[in-house]
Amino acid sequence: VGEEVLLKCSFRSSSPITQSLLVDWTYRPLTGGQMETVFHYQSIPHPTTAGRFKDRISWAGNVANGDASITIQSPELSDNGTFICSVKNPPDV
Repeated sequence: VGEEVLLKCSFRSSSPITQSLLVDWTYRPLTGGQMETVFHYQSIPHPTTAGRFKDRISWAGNVANGDASITIQSPELSDNGTFICSVKNPPDV
């Protein structure tokens, strides 16, 4: 609680990394409920502009190195839940 946390995500692709590469981070609270997209990356980072993680998620990855990690600033116990990293690099999915 209170210390920046790194959520690591690494990937490999059989296709060259291009501008088409997409990274989506989704979150579901521990209590259940709807999945929500909390971070999107396509060429540049697109942090969420609404919801519990607004202004608290930063891009920490480097897609050229197979890294799609993010950081969360000022985490709280209520942020506990399932975080899923999804990477698509067409035509490799």
